Amino acid sequence: MIRVLKLGGGAGVEHTAVLRNLAERIQAGEKWVLVHGASDAANTLSEQVGYPTRTLVTANGHTSRYTDARTIEIFSAAAGLVNQRLSAQLAGFGINAVGLSGPTVIHARRKSAIRAVQNGRPIVIRDDFSGTITGINVRLLRQLLDAGITPVVAPLAMGEEFERLNVDGDLVAAEIARELKAETLVILSNVPGLLRDIDDRTSLIPEFSFVE
Repeated sequence: MIRVLKLGGGAGVEHTAVLRNLAERIQAGEKWVLVHGASDAANTLSEQVGYPTRTLVTANGHTSRYTDARTIEIFSAAAGLVNQRLSAQLAGFGINAVGLSGPTVIHARRKSAIRAVQNGRPIVIRDDFSGTITGINVRLLRQLLDAGITPVVAPLAMGEEFERLNVDGDLVAAEIARELKAETLVILSNVPGLLRDIDDRTSLIPEFSFVE
């Protein structure tokens, strides 16, 4: 059976203990794909290079990273650093892990226009390099898993014109789990769980059905 772990990239996510536990499970014979985020690393790198992170707020209140041409370069660099660090930590725990650039595994379609709200007014963003996932390189992942290698996947995708795109890491993990028919999908982040109100940490939904 295959399992997928999404390790959040936000501030406050403890990696070492999780990776140690993951290594123990892999050494016990389990097969895992590790997908990671890179938001905190990208924010830090953005500040260091003098190009602070900007966000978009959609009409329904969803907040996301504004990924213009400069930002996708910064995010790609940050994701690569996180990918290398996690792969090296797993190797240090005795795991044969390989870091994969997201575009090697994930295919997406660039969003041609994003409707957002700025200063209370609706705007349309057309220079954003974020995408909607359209496919997963399942064959590569299976080949690695069958060879006893743990894939470590960065949250980037390749667009239809071979451009790098920012994609939602949780959705990447979910799509990989679906395509691999994984037994388990675990998502670890710096929030307590699925919230009815993203601004209210007491609105945790402890359990819900597949239909919901």
